[in-house]
Amino acid sequence: MATVLSVSGSPSATSRTARLLRHFDARLTSHGHQVSALDVRTLPADALLGADFGHPAIAAATAQFAQADGVVIGTPIYKAAYSGLLKSLLDLLPQYALAGKTVLPLATGGTTAHVLAIDYALRPVLSSMGATHIVPGWFTLDSDLTVGDDGALTIAPGSARALEQVVDQFSAALGGRTTVLAATG
Repeated sequence: MATVLSVSGSPSATSRTARLLRHFDARLTSHGHQVSALDVRTLPADALLGADFGHPAIAAATAQFAQADGVVIGTPIYKAAYSGLLKSLLDLLPQYALAGKTVLPLATGGTTAHVLAIDYALRPVLSSMGATHIVPGWFTLDSDLTVGDDGALTIAPGSARALEQVVDQFSAALGGRTTVLAATG
């Protein structure tokens, strides 16, 4: 199966975007893929903002991109664009860091007015980085994502079904199964 890098561009430690990505990660794992997570907010700010290409953390993140067959890019939408934190990382990656990769763009936001940000802000950047196949992205309203006191994410039923289809289509594009493995007892 494929190796997938799941990237959260949210600056928040309690991010619904990151929680949604971890939900996706579990489903992709159940499809048989090997998934690793990268929360951009954990990278050193001085390396990101100072464009320190040689910083060990930036070099490690670059290597994660190079080793992945597929990349899930998740970001909150701020002012009709993907996060500045995500942009700071994308700017430090090699020009064709996504060459040969299948990419799934995901976004969360407070209003449907931001739904086109995936296609008009994020997709062109991913394409310019050489992504071989950018599957249709998905925008989820913040109001469809609820975090319980225990930190567990609950997704509104309509969004949950749509998100399952998005993950399954991404998995199929990676050459994976389109059905989830049943738990064995």
